[in-house]
Amino acid sequence: MLNRTNSTQSNTSQLELVDIELLVPENHLLRLINDHVDFSFIREKVRPFYSETKGRPSLDPVVLFKMMLIGYLYGIRSERQLEQEIIPNAAYRWFLGLNFSDSVPDHSTISWNRNNRFKGTTVFQEIFDEVVHLAIHHHMVAGRLLISDSTHIQANANKNAYTMQVVTDQPNKYLAELEEAVNEDRVAHGKNPLPPAGENTTEKKLKKSTTDPECGFMNRKGKPEGFFFLDHRTVNHKFNIITDVYVTPGNVNDATVYLERLKSQIERFGFSKTLESVALDSGYFTAHICKKTLDMNLFPVIAERKASNKEGKFSKSQFTYETEQDVYICPAGKTLTYGNTNRQGYKEYRSDSNVCKECPFLEKCTSNANKQRIIQRHIWESYKEKVVHNRQSKDGNDIYQLRCQTIERSFADAKTLHGLRYCRFRGKEKTQEQAFMTAVAQNLKKIARHLTKQSQQGSSVFLSIFTNLFKSFLPGTGRLGCIKTTFSTA
Repeated sequence: MLNRTNSTQSNTSQLELVDIELLVPENHLLRLINDHVDFSFIREKVRPFYSETKGRPSLDPVVLFKMMLIGYLYGIRSERQLEQEIIPNAAYRWFLGLNFSDSVPDHSTISWNRNNRFKGTTVFQEIFDEVVHLAIHHHMVAGRLLISDSTHIQANANKNAYTMQVVTDQPNKYLAELEEAVNEDRVAHGKNPLPPAGENTTEKKLKKSTTDPECGFMNRKGKPEGFFFLDHRTVNHKFNIITDVYVTPGNVNDATVYLERLKSQIERFGFSKTLESVALDSGYFTAHICKKTLDMNLFPVIAERKASNKEGKFSKSQFTYETEQDVYICPAGKTLTYGNTNRQGYKEYRSDSNVCKECPFLEKCTSNANKQRIIQRHIWESYKEKVVHNRQSKDGNDIYQLRCQTIERSFADAKTLHGLRYCRFRGKEKTQEQAFMTAVAQNLKKIARHLTKQSQQGSSVFLSIFTNLFKSFLPGTGRLGCIKTTFSTA
């Protein structure tokens, strides 16, 4: 029988006494977070930016942060829209501590605090670190394996609005260490050390956005072309907790910032005693990273990046390096001897042109006019070879396979569920804030759900123990017999 519900205006405008607590389901994400996370630490983090005696009472910083957190948890990109979403949503109001009759804080409060009170501070870094420390406290971060990568975030900028500018490319910080190693190698081979390089800067032309000058123009193979920022992220393998977030312009190489970020995590979270291995893709396969990670007594697993080779020609891998003699042996069994070590750190091994011109493999080996094959070997090449061996080992293969389950999954969730695909704001500092808050939202979800599951399992175990204990005191076979007992886990 068709039922017609009376939905007149008089019914919808009736006054009811409602407990907002009862409107939020027990398994609601915000309830889980509220049950297991104490946000009072935020007041201590922001206390230096508020006056104790002057001005009007401010919005509670915890409420301000929770409003932002709701936006990142549910992918609400606009703060104006966030305000409107909170008004009718009982769960959002309950999480913020607002009754139905309370007005929702204006969206402009968030932007004012960002652009004034918190501008140029480390507040969001400190909040992110506090959440990671919470995960460490609950044994969700083992600190044994760290997996890093970067992903692009489309800048809030028109890709057709740009100017061409000449920028100075500063030398890498490790060049002093490389120069010292080069001179040691040259002296060992009986050559004079190179004179100091000095400030070796280079100039290049780059596209600079007129909309957001702090982003970078990205033009990589297999990547979209345009103005982007890069989110350099590290996760711990145990529960995929994000342990580091760092934003750079889109034209910055991944390897440039990696070692600095790795050391930062070790210092902030005390990983020096626990860290055993790191896993990276081929973008990080540089001689310097291989050397430094091995010097730190780690087990680096990095995908090998092989140099391109002319089609039909012998590749470098077909030449065998003899360590004791410090020579290369070509496929024809002839020797390539040491010639020089250049400033870039590469040792050059040259064949004998008189021997090569009579070789039947000459056409497959080189097209050099002097009938000579030159092989370059970096002075830290042995470190790269050890890392390649790590990657090809069983342990290395198992570790590398974790990338798709951890860092790639973390980026996929961030973009699909939390709006990290596009920049909400303009400028590196604000994009860094977005990356921090996205990571905080992802970490809090994992922490809350894990602790909830843990507490439920604990209740089940306690119930089982209590039941068995109760049975042991009954006479007879230990069965309950005719006694009917009901236990509640509430």
